[in-house]
Amino acid sequence: MDAPGALEPLDETWTRALCIVAHPDDMEFGAAAAVARWTGQGKWIGYTMVTSGEAGIDSLPPDECRVVREAEQIASAHVVGVEVVDFLGLPDGILEYGVALRRSLAAEVRRHRPDIVITGNYRDTWGGSNLNQADHIAVGRAVLDAVRDAGNRWVFPEQLTGDLEPWGGVKAVWAFGSPASTHGVDTTDTFDAGVESLKAHAAYIDGLGWENWDPREFLEGMARATGQRMGVAFAAPFEVIPMGWGD
Repeated sequence: MDAPGALEPLDETWTRALCIVAHPDDMEFGAAAAVARWTGQGKWIGYTMVTSGEAGIDSLPPDECRVVREAEQIASAHVVGVEVVDFLGLPDGILEYGVALRRSLAAEVRRHRPDIVITGNYRDTWGGSNLNQADHIAVGRAVLDAVRDAGNRWVFPEQLTGDLEPWGGVKAVWAFGSPASTHGVDTTDTFDAGVESLKAHAAYIDGLGWENWDPREFLEGMARATGQRMGVAFAAPFEVIPMGWGD
């Protein structure tokens, strides 16, 4: 198998980004250090969690788990400079791609009016035979469509009440961790913040039962390999999907 090629630097000439992912912790498993870099540049970044991760801890009933995981996500986001964290409350583990999910996500895009939308890997695998989760795939695919839906006045027009208007200003969707990544961002200076952000999910990490698992070691392995593709110590990879408007 050919070695991965060099990554192009991401365009950072934007001011607002909305991160839409399936679960609390999704951002922290690879993208939080990039978020810390961007908030450090003065950019606005918001988080939208489609679920509350309530099915993520085997030893906790969902109603109890939801409270724990939402609190951990809010604390984790604060570590990297994110103050706005929304939870849509859709059911963890059984998300389905479709119109209902697109509708929910289009409303978030219209409300926050970002220049860039960031989501997780929506491909079937992480590369090779390592299968992706169904929730990640459903959310990522729905994000791609919802961004375009948000710019069309005649799609989900019932949302357009009060001050809410169509928003067609999203330049691109960036999918972190995608095996089709062609771009990257240097996270060398903010890598430690990314580690601390993941550590904030202590109850979830505990619940996974991964013996002797170390968040820093895990993130460093991925970030160092990506950094080699950019000529830096640490980096995060992204697939860039430009957004156009039309049918």
